[in-house]
Order: sequence, then C-alpha cells, then structure tokens
Amino acid sequence: MNKQVLLRRVCQATGGMLLALGVSAHAQVSALPASQPTAPFWNELVLQPFVPGDIWTRMRDNFQWENDAREARVQKWVDYYQRYPGNITTIAERARPWLYWVVSELERRDMPGEIALLPFIESAYDPTARHVGGATGMWQFMPGTGDALGLRRDRAYDGRLDVIASTMAALDYIQQQADQWYKGDIELSLAAYNAGAGTVNRARRKAIAAGRSGDYWSLNLPRQTMNYVPKLLALSRMIANPDRYDIALPSIPDQPGFARVPIENRINLAQVAELTGISRRRLEDLNPGLLQKITLPSRAPELLVPHRLKNSLVAMLAKRREAFTRGDRYRVRSGDSLSLVAARYAVSVNELRRYNGLRGDVIRVGQTLQIPPQNRADDTQQARVVQVRAGDSLARIAARHDVSALDILRWNKLEADQYLQPGQQLTLYVQ
Repeated sequence: MNKQVLLRRVCQATGGMLLALGVSAHAQVSALPASQPTAPFWNELVLQPFVPGDIWTRMRDNFQWENDAREARVQKWVDYYQRYPGNITTIAERARPWLYWVVSELERRDMPGEIALLPFIESAYDPTARHVGGATGMWQFMPGTGDALGLRRDRAYDGRLDVIASTMAALDYIQQQADQWYKGDIELSLAAYNAGAGTVNRARRKAIAAGRSGDYWSLNLPRQTMNYVPKLLALSRMIANPDRYDIALPSIPDQPGFARVPIENRINLAQVAELTGISRRRLEDLNPGLLQKITLPSRAPELLVPHRLKNSLVAMLAKRREAFTRGDRYRVRSGDSLSLVAARYAVSVNELRRYNGLRGDVIRVGQTLQIPPQNRADDTQQARVVQVRAGDSLARIAARHDVSALDILRWNKLEADQYLQPGQQLTLYVQ
C-alpha cells in the first residue's frame, strides 16, 4: 500500500493527529551507551494537527504508474491536452460530486489512483452520457456488459446510470479481468476493458511469440486501445503537476460530495425535494438511474442527497415510518395542499381523501387530517380479490373498481413498471 495512504489512515485512526517521527533524535538515542536510559518511544514523536487537503492531493498520493507515465506514447497525449487545458478544468468541475467516493473506493480496494481519471476519458465524468453505439453512463457500459455485471435496466431504472452501482461494477470488472487473465496487471485489464479480453489475449500471444514481454506497452492493439492507457497516464501526469501544465484544477475538498440514505418505500423525487428543501434538479442529478424520478428500493435501496441535507431527509423518513405503523394526525399549515400532505406521509391523495371523508381536495389552515397507517385498509373497506383479464392495465382495473392505480400498487406491493399477467390475482380494498 502507498505509504502516504497508510499514514493518512493511521492519522484518521488516531483522532486526527498527524504523527511524524523525529528520525534524527531517535538516531541519537540509539547511539547512546546501553547503560544510559533512553527516552520513551512517544517522546520521539512530534504531534501536529492533521489538516485535510483537497481531493487532488489524496488522488496523487494513490498514483502508482509514475514510471509508465514517461512512455513516449504518453507524451503525445500530454501535448494534445495542453492545447485544451480548459477541457480538463471543465471535466474536473463536473466530477466534483463523485471524486471523493471514487477515490475512496479505489483506496479501499488498493487499486491505482489513476483509475479515478478513467471517467475523464470514457464520459467526461457525465453519469448520463450516452454513445450512439449503446455505451451508457459514467463508465460507458454496453447493454450486454452491463447485463452480465448485474446492472439492471428497464423502463424505470438503468443501473449503468446509477453512479454507485456502475462504479462498483466497473471496478469489479477491472479487478476480475486482471486476476483472471493478467496476474493482477491492471494496465492490461484496462486494455481489455476497452477492447475486450479476447482482443488483448490474442495480441499478447503474438507479442510473446515474437519475443516481447507481453505487457501493455509491447502489444499491437486497435488504435483506440493503443491510446487508451496513454491518455489516462497523460492526465495523471498533468494532474500530478498542474502548475507546470497550466491547468486550473477546481478546489474540491477531501470530503464526501453526497450522502447515501436508505429508502424503504417508493417516493417521488419532486416530493422529496419539496419536503426537504433539496433542489429538484440537484436531486435528479445525483440519482440519474431513476428514470421515472421515483425511488425504487428493490433496485436502488439508497437515495443520494447533498451531504448537508442527509439529517433532514432521515428525520422525514423516520416520521413517515412512525406514521405508517400507528397512524397520525396532521394540522394543516399555510401553503399546504392535499397532495403535499399525502406526499409527506407516502399515501395516495385518494386514500387520504377517503380516510378523512373529504369530497374534494380543498383543505384549510388549522384543519386536522387523520393519516392512515401503512398496509391497513379503512375500516369501512372490504378486501376483494380480482383476477387480471387479457389486455388489462392498472388504470383499467382501477377505473373498473373505483380505486386508484397507486392504491393497487401499494396493496399488492407491485412496482410501477411491473407487467400484469392474465389470471394474476390482485387484492383490492373497496367501499
């Protein structure tokens, strides 16, 4: 493990104090006669406050390929990027929410820090990037590769756009290929990530047969793959010394860019934004995998939110859970609407209206509303089991039985994008 990384972990584990050993003093003590008592070990330590740096410093501490960064093919791309330094600055700013987490995950796996720059090349650190050939997301997974790695995709969710899921899949993939084919050589695994293991393995066999080493730099690969690792290392060289290359890197603190909040129920992101004060655009940007802008606990069990707003969302969800289990009362305040109150407690407007005997959606300030507990029907309702007919949809069934489609989803614990099958039985609660 990189010594600087290890030192930082020791510093964090010792309560945020940087322990710097006074080597010269220790050497003097070691030279004293054995009969003379030596100072205790801790007296030889100089204690200094640990001041966190920015994420670029931490990333540089994890760089492992400095020697390869001097290869001739790398210089070609250094020259290229130097002509467009503003592009690097723009992408670096776009990476702001994600860099801390990606660097931390690489560090946890003891993988080279240079890999944190791979999305610069793949997607310009845009989690929503889509290529005409089908590659999608920050790590540019093709549909088949994403499927093979367990990145689910349907009308409501695409795991290739989910930054947490796709990053874990990408790093797993790189590590697995390195271990399976290349004895841990991650440069070769990166080539396989770009061109496919079959292409790289054939090139290796030819190189070894010709008396070459078989490492990445000795292979004859497709043009894009020949440039793939050199581009990455050119970026690492420039970010290692931004002043030399006249790059203005944005200041990004070595702190989390988002928080991960467990989600147990389906919630509309617009409602979360309204109730917590989080910008709706910001919330959607942090959760691009949610294509319908609705949480899907079965696919994405966590919602990403700005770190400073984590506690307010956790408190809101706790209040929901409490209301779900015992029912609750809510006193209407200025600016409230029936839909906003329903969203606050994750019930449908129709159910809230029925539970309170309302004929319309008008509510008044000071009015008290009864909140129905979760998974319990109104006492005036009766359970009815209905069978899905050929050609049925949720909307059609809801209209036929005078209930809401949202209620049917909740009563039967269905996902919004789940297909109904003829003969399938559904439980409805009707008056």
